[in-house]
Amino acid sequence: MERRAHTKGSFYSMFLAMLTVMICQAAVFGQVLIVVDQPDVILRPVPVPTPPPTTTANPLRLDSHRIEVTVKGQVATTDVEQVFYNTSGQRVEGTYLFPVPIDAKIDKFTMDINGKQQEAELLDADKARTIYENIVRSMRDPALMEYAGQRLFKVRVFPIEPNSKKTLTLRYTQLLRKDAGVVGYTYPLGADRFAPGSVGGVSIKVSLENQGGLANVYSPSHKVEVKQHGSDEAVVGYEERNMATPVDFQLFFSPVDKADEQVGVSLLAYHDKQDKEGGYFMLLASPTWQAAKNKAVSQDVIFVMDTSGSMAGEKLEQAKAALKFCIENLNKGDRFDIVRFSTEAEPMFGSLSPLNDSNKTKAFDFINNLKPIGGTAIYDALHTALKMSEDATDADKRPCNIIFLTDGKPTVGQTDEEAIVQSVSTVIGRQPRVRTPRVFCFGVGNELNTHLLDKVTEATRAVSQYVVPGEDIEVKVSSFYSKLSSPVLTALSLDFKGVRVSKVFPGDLPDMFKGEQLIVTGRYTGDGDVTVTLAGNMNGVKEQYVYELKLPGDDVTRDFVPRLWAQRRVGYLLDEIRLHGESAELRDEVTLLARQYGIVTPYTAYLIVEDESRRNVPVAARTLQSLEGDVSARRDAGRAWEEMNTSKSGAAALDAANANLALKSAATPSAPATSQPMAEFYAQGGQGQLGERAGVKKLQEQQVKFVRGRAFYQNGDEWIDSNVANQTDAKRVEVKLNSDEYFKLANAHKDAAAWLSVGQNVQLLIDDTVYVVR
Repeated sequence: MERRAHTKGSFYSMFLAMLTVMICQAAVFGQVLIVVDQPDVILRPVPVPTPPPTTTANPLRLDSHRIEVTVKGQVATTDVEQVFYNTSGQRVEGTYLFPVPIDAKIDKFTMDINGKQQEAELLDADKARTIYENIVRSMRDPALMEYAGQRLFKVRVFPIEPNSKKTLTLRYTQLLRKDAGVVGYTYPLGADRFAPGSVGGVSIKVSLENQGGLANVYSPSHKVEVKQHGSDEAVVGYEERNMATPVDFQLFFSPVDKADEQVGVSLLAYHDKQDKEGGYFMLLASPTWQAAKNKAVSQDVIFVMDTSGSMAGEKLEQAKAALKFCIENLNKGDRFDIVRFSTEAEPMFGSLSPLNDSNKTKAFDFINNLKPIGGTAIYDALHTALKMSEDATDADKRPCNIIFLTDGKPTVGQTDEEAIVQSVSTVIGRQPRVRTPRVFCFGVGNELNTHLLDKVTEATRAVSQYVVPGEDIEVKVSSFYSKLSSPVLTALSLDFKGVRVSKVFPGDLPDMFKGEQLIVTGRYTGDGDVTVTLAGNMNGVKEQYVYELKLPGDDVTRDFVPRLWAQRRVGYLLDEIRLHGESAELRDEVTLLARQYGIVTPYTAYLIVEDESRRNVPVAARTLQSLEGDVSARRDAGRAWEEMNTSKSGAAALDAANANLALKSAATPSAPATSQPMAEFYAQGGQGQLGERAGVKKLQEQQVKFVRGRAFYQNGDEWIDSNVANQTDAKRVEVKLNSDEYFKLANAHKDAAAWLSVGQNVQLLIDDTVYVVR
């Protein structure tokens, strides 16, 4: 490596830049660094000189990061463009480091710097580890420990002129791994978190092509847009400006083996062989392109709208617009009716009627003439709609969906919550399973009974949606109905042979719709060959699809699977407590899962703090010390828990219903893969009124990292492994950061280096010992 002479002044500035500029770009392999040119830092440990006080750290800014990927079959070609800006008044030079994961099979690697091709040197894992460890020793930043044990590409970068941009482009080709019929691609975008400040702009485009077809394109890490072009091609897109908390980008898809396959099914799993309860699975199912071209299943739809006096004004106008949208999006062959209710229930036709121009005109006239007046006869409205479903001809051949919208509590006729729910269950029980009406409830505003609506949807295997003050009813209802408008397979059931499955969510499967993906999570015991049978009804004919798949006995690479399962499980348990009452078993399981997987909301935070206080966990080992020591925050979390258990209406009730629904129906795990405020997590559910309380605002600043199956909680300048609070009698050993003992510890367990990468000060449990790193 070339050596250059420096004056003392330039040495300080260049050396500081080398040690602090960690502009970490990712490729499918890992994090990228620019280490400014001082060879000894890379080749061996050196003491760190004290820089002048006026020196500015991290002079390189990452302005943009663009990734374009083309995947044909299992061969992926990735093109990356990164634009750096040197904010300092001095020229910077250095080395570009590019870690390669253990199982990556790289065919080509090329890199251009400002249009000139550069040769990259590939270092084996041992040489790469030396470089990682020396940078960690010099910078006292353990973040690179996550990549210890991986190979490394190294490229010279010179010069980066003062106050100017440097564009780096690279291309690599690799063979993607196919496991149990699922192909996976990873781009560690999370490495961008080492860049100073937020990343100016990130864009990702993945073009997929597979002869024979594609199914179940899924990202557990990002909310991507997927557009399919024919049976064999799809484009996945993601963009974000000023990305503050980047996480690794992951994408999975399944090649379709049979040209006439109607439903694609994929199985992702996580199984730690030391876990006596078994493994975790995630099943993805979606209609193939071939199935999507077929005519949608004909269905019956009954729209039930509250026109009581409280709906007057903008609420009713938005509801009318939403109802018109739904009528416009009915399919040929569908039947429908509208039931308006206030003091009494009044159907438009009185029976399910076919969709045609004449009936559509009548429906629009009916909607235009709706007036807000009277009370709220919820019992009569539900009974009218359910009876209409029961009396319909050919009821055993068509699914029935009821869209129920109200802004109030029952005030006319039967008003008892349990009596109304029991009546719904009785009518539902008389109808064949293929017909069982699903009642999708839309609650508008704060003055309604969330328990009543949620119990009705629970009894009918549907879901509730809540339109909080300030939200647009038309947008919310229309968006939801767009997903429901084209069913492909109804009355679904799922069977596993070869393993035993348990704690499956959702327990009652929803119908399958065009353009939508069904995600089922659960636990399993056993491993090996598995026969999965998905059955359902298509236009009165029972269909059955059989898949021969595999579940591993030892594979911990996909740790998003247990996180998503835990998130859904916690949402389900919290709703059980909210709707049906608390028990010690439910409370304890919520506490255990929430702490283990970093699922921190005002509800779970209260349980974690109370549990650790009751068990006399040493304060230094507790998970949420900021909440523990803040009387206001602890009081507010306790108040949130009490309100979740007792409130049926009002803002607190809507917060609880929406937050729990966000957990139960999550498609991606919200527990962060890297440090991020829990406010971002909690913002998924509720109108955020809990967040307006001063104590809870502080709680929302809680930082959590989830690394290799473990959650770490930040308390001051220390990160605490969530397992520490569960083993209060474990031996404690102090380890000095960057000492020989520290690096021995990093090699003591296959995941230890990654765990230590969370920060300089860490409490980490391995076997029966808590290692306290400082």
